[in-house]
Amino acid sequence: MENKIKKAIIPAAGLGTRFLPATKAMPKEMLPIVDKPTIEYIVDEAVKSGIEDIIIVTGKGKRAIEDHFDHSFELEETLTRKEKFDLLEKINASAQVDIHYIRQKEPRGLGHAIWCARKFIGNEPFGVLLGDDIVQSEKPGLLQLMEQYEQTSSSIIGVQRIPSEETHRYGIIDPLVNEGRRIQVNKFVEKPKQGTAPSNLAIIGRYVLTPQIFDYLGEQKIGQGGEIQLTDAIQELNQLQKVYAYEFEGNRYDVGEKLGFIQTTIELALERQELKEPLTEYLKVIAKRLS
Repeated sequence: MENKIKKAIIPAAGLGTRFLPATKAMPKEMLPIVDKPTIEYIVDEAVKSGIEDIIIVTGKGKRAIEDHFDHSFELEETLTRKEKFDLLEKINASAQVDIHYIRQKEPRGLGHAIWCARKFIGNEPFGVLLGDDIVQSEKPGLLQLMEQYEQTSSSIIGVQRIPSEETHRYGIIDPLVNEGRRIQVNKFVEKPKQGTAPSNLAIIGRYVLTPQIFDYLGEQKIGQGGEIQLTDAIQELNQLQKVYAYEFEGNRYDVGEKLGFIQTTIELALERQELKEPLTEYLKVIAKRLS
């Protein structure tokens, strides 16, 4: 088994029910944050991490994702004719990535979505990036985990600290030994009941996994919510081979629910030079009106 991570899975088969009715006809992964679809931020992180091949696990009604990462010759010709080369460069950037697609035929959970990509991955370690978490950092979040994998040859799970009252919404780790930001894990717990979490270190949408994870996902064990949970398979893998958590550096934005999506849009808009000043002034007006 190679020590270099070259492939990554982006699960994008969810129904997006939290964003209905907007997601009735549009994949939630295509909802724009400022002027880029959410999934493009995720793909950008994979590419900047050095990933060579990406497989997106889609579901029914997700064709717009494939179209987005394809060439649009009519649009490109129009932009060229009108000499809008800056826009041409932006839309071409999303078509330069080598992306593959596979469909999850029924919604059976995150673990099942990862299992659907097993033939594409083969016997190699691989990355996983979940679309509900956007990570903005100097060094891409996935790359931080990939570097830890190269040191340990073990699965590495991205974690960050969250408020204790939110632990029931996440997979949580039970730490065994702290090695700086890298942590040996005693146990992984999927969405513990309020007040029972072993820590406030939550699993945050970035993973590097060894291919042995497919052995456990292949058992199709039903976990919380009646779905096949990736966290449950990681816990089983942890009994066979050491699995680490890594408290990665960077700002993580939760775009999987409405308030987080709105907050992310505002914060990333404020990073845009052309939007920062007018948006700041507008937010001051809103704050004054509400006070």
